[in-house]
Amino acid sequence: MADTLKPRDALDVEQAVQWALAEGKVLEVVGRGTKRAIGRAAQWDATLDLSGLSGVTLYEPEELVLSAKAGTPLAEIEALTAASKQELAFEPMDYGALLGAQIGAASIGGAIAANLSGPRRIKAGAARDHFLGVNAVSGRGETFKSGGRVVKNVTGYDLCKLIAGSWGTLAAMTDVTIKTLPRAETEATLLVFNLDDVTARKVMAAAMGSFSDVSAAGHLPAAIAGRIAETASAGAATTAFRLEGIAPSVAERKGVLEKILSPFGSLGKLDEAPSRALWRAIRDVMPFAAQGPAGACDLWRISTAPARGADVGGRLAAEADAELLYDWGGGLIWAALPATDDAHAPLVHAIVAAAGGHATLIRAPAAVRAKVDVFAPEAPALAALTKRVHAGFDPQGVLNAGRMWAGV
Repeated sequence: MADTLKPRDALDVEQAVQWALAEGKVLEVVGRGTKRAIGRAAQWDATLDLSGLSGVTLYEPEELVLSAKAGTPLAEIEALTAASKQELAFEPMDYGALLGAQIGAASIGGAIAANLSGPRRIKAGAARDHFLGVNAVSGRGETFKSGGRVVKNVTGYDLCKLIAGSWGTLAAMTDVTIKTLPRAETEATLLVFNLDDVTARKVMAAAMGSFSDVSAAGHLPAAIAGRIAETASAGAATTAFRLEGIAPSVAERKGVLEKILSPFGSLGKLDEAPSRALWRAIRDVMPFAAQGPAGACDLWRISTAPARGADVGGRLAAEADAELLYDWGGGLIWAALPATDDAHAPLVHAIVAAAGGHATLIRAPAAVRAKVDVFAPEAPALAALTKRVHAGFDPQGVLNAGRMWAGV
């Protein structure tokens, strides 16, 4: 067999995994390859390329449900749902700009395997919260199905939640079913200028706890705000809040939010088009794009409690000269650190673990990713559980072995 296996259908996927089992081979599982540079730099014998499994197989807008083959481009699905005034509410980010890969080329299977989400995470959840059903092939070479094509489904074990975020280490997905939701009629964004990180955290908490129903809240320190067209002209740190819905509701809630924000500093506003552009830039972390000023930096994605975000960011800035971008009301931190031979991994993991969060190394050279903990180290009990689950799905380590943790 060739070094790259490109199946045409689910049966081909099953046969490819069975071949790998029989030959003692390890397969790299990829959709369209936009996130191949994330994870440990492990060694594989062949690549299982699922991009040939493409196409929407079911879309029922009135039932809020869509099924597609795992290699279907996200852009195709987003265009189809937009034509029916719907969307993927989990707002999956595009890693293309960060990793120097093709922008707009990601697949739906890859989005679920990485459990992607965007700024709307604080309101709508992540990919796993919209993942209804899956057909897949395990590392045992067995085809299985979980979930179904209905929004309310209580049949059997919910393996979808387990597979989402597993980065292809448990099974190769062939077909997925996801929930769609109505797209907001319009949106607007309110901006507050000149807040420091700690004050911004408090202001975001106040806004998110109010009746204004913000669907995104983020903070851009001055240098980061200057790299986004919609905030550069202010020349100052910018804290942003998105409001979505029908026009009268957005206008009413904007008034509520202005009363909350005005005591903290001068305000600005973005109407629908620039608001959408701003949140796309935040979603895709464009200030840290591979071709930008921070392109040579090691890049970490950190998730923690919003109340601890500014503390984590402050320590990373003080101890590792990090540049920071805050999303999810301060609960998601993108930290660009000067490149080193260990990506500051021991320091980052220690600071984040102390705050009860976890960190993932998103961008660093392969040599660095091969020797550091790319994903947060697991506690012994959790690591043992992870190994048992992995052994149940893939006892011989055929699929993406070693991508997340050594030996798993």
